[in-house]
Amino acid sequence: MRGGLTEAGPTAARGSLQAVITAAAVLAALALFTSACATGGTGARDEGPAHSDAAAGAATASPSAASTDTPDRVDAVRLVKEDPAVSAEVKRGLKPCVGDEYPVDVSYGDLTDGSRSDVVVNVLTCGDAVGVGSYVYRREDGRYENVFRTEEPPVYAEIDRGDLVVTKQVYEKGDPVSSPSGENVITYRWADDRFVKEYSWHNDYSSVVGEDASPEPEDG
Repeated sequence: MRGGLTEAGPTAARGSLQAVITAAAVLAALALFTSACATGGTGARDEGPAHSDAAAGAATASPSAASTDTPDRVDAVRLVKEDPAVSAEVKRGLKPCVGDEYPVDVSYGDLTDGSRSDVVVNVLTCGDAVGVGSYVYRREDGRYENVFRTEEPPVYAEIDRGDLVVTKQVYEKGDPVSSPSGENVITYRWADDRFVKEYSWHNDYSSVVGEDASPEPEDG
């Protein structure tokens, strides 16, 4: 019996010592991990949630941003050619300039407070890029309706902070196509179911800047 106790004693002692060393190592590792997390920016606890939140936010925001900022693209050439309000002369002149590239400028924006973006189409000439017709289309009942038309060249329509701005260049006798003498600018705003003239002014290219460019409210 004594011999067995003598042999078992050192073994038990070695096992106890190893357990104490293991426990100390675990405590030291735990203390080191806690210190790293508390320093800010060095532990996974600081960085992990931030990246996860950012990714979740981007995933949530992307569809909304896309639906708001990206309008429904339209075939502007087909829209003009199938529009009964567009003159036959403009339709005949609407042909590709190079390959399948048509001389049309297309803009999208909110002009009529509709549920979809409005479409502004300018039809130009190939050689001189002179505007021969400007049109505004509004989405109604699943199709685009022509709500504005002007075909007095040279003309060009744009969207400016929710208003429709139409510029018509003025030529005097002897002016080359590339150098008009001035321009008439008309601003329209949507009212109920149509565009109403809001301002109009004239810019004389040969005058001092600002001298002839003061807008005047349109009566009525």
